Amino acid sequence: MNHRDDPERLLVDPAVLATLRAELDDEEGWLLFLECFLAQLPLRIRKLRTGLLTADHALAMDAVLSLKISSQMVGADRLAGMALQLQGFLEDMGQQGNAALPQLAGRHLGRITACAEETAVSLAGGPVAAGAA
Repeated sequence: MNHRDDPERLLVDPAVLATLRAELDDEEGWLLFLECFLAQLPLRIRKLRTGLLTADHALAMDAVLSLKISSQMVGADRLAGMALQLQGFLEDMGQQGNAALPQLAGRHLGRITACAEETAVSLAGGPVAAGAA
C-alpha cells in the first residue's frame, strides 16, 4: 500500500508534536529534538538500505526499529507505519531469510524514502520550523 493511499495515517500528527513540546517544556530543547530527528533521518534510511542490500538481517532490524521508534516519537505516523510493516516482514523471515532482504529493499525502500523526505519537509517547513504550536 502506498502511504498516500492510507488516509488513517497522518504524515505528521500535530497532537504528538504538541505532547512532545509540552513534555519537554523547553522551547530550545523541543526544537533541538526535532532538528536531531531530521539530521538523523537520512542516516537511518541509509543504514536500512545497507542492511537490506547487503542481506544483513541484524543491521536491517536495528535500522528499521530505530526508524520506527524515532518516527513515533515525533508523530511521523506514516513513516512509523511503514517501518512497522517492514519490521513484521523482517521478523517473519528471521535470520534464515537473509538472501531475500534485497528483494524487500526493492519493495519497500522507495516508498519509505519518499515518505521520509515528505516527513522531513513537513517538519522542517511547517509550524515546527517556526516554533509555533
